[in-house]
Amino acid sequence: MAQVRVTVDGVEYADDVEPRMLLVQYLRERLGKTGTVIGCDTSNCGACTVHLNGQSVKSCSVLAVQADGSEVATIEGLARDGQLHPVQQAFNDNHALQCGFCTPGMIMQSIDLLGDNPDPSELEVRHGLEGNLCRCTGYQNIVRAVRDAAQKMKPASGTPDTAESAATSASVSGGGN
Repeated sequence: MAQVRVTVDGVEYADDVEPRMLLVQYLRERLGKTGTVIGCDTSNCGACTVHLNGQSVKSCSVLAVQADGSEVATIEGLARDGQLHPVQQAFNDNHALQCGFCTPGMIMQSIDLLGDNPDPSELEVRHGLEGNLCRCTGYQNIVRAVRDAAQKMKPASGTPDTAESAATSASVSGGGN
């Protein structure tokens, strides 16, 4: 057994884990973070995408022991005070899901994408989501949702309070800063 200490969605955990336990298994089985979906177990689908120290990773390709000392953000940790994260809201508003299986990973990857590129073109969104697969939607509404979220996350004006608020929102949610 190996000892891991991680902060997941702002809560600190310390556990003994098997050295071969995947991060996705740890999140789901030990912490009950079942929004992190197990899709393919081969890192092809992206359904298990989470943020590890602010960067999106496919949690089926990371061992829990590799996350020791790290901060992990999952889909369950995005909403604040009953308000959906802007990307979650945009996915809802733009009907960017059908079965919903890929949605948590798509949202987590989209947040990272918008952290790196706050105003992506349609092609840049498609490229940025390349490692996340959806078998239902055809991606049109997903791309539309990401671009909608990008517009809504932009500061309304050049005032420092608004810009600071947007930056805080992106970093708290695990944007790729």
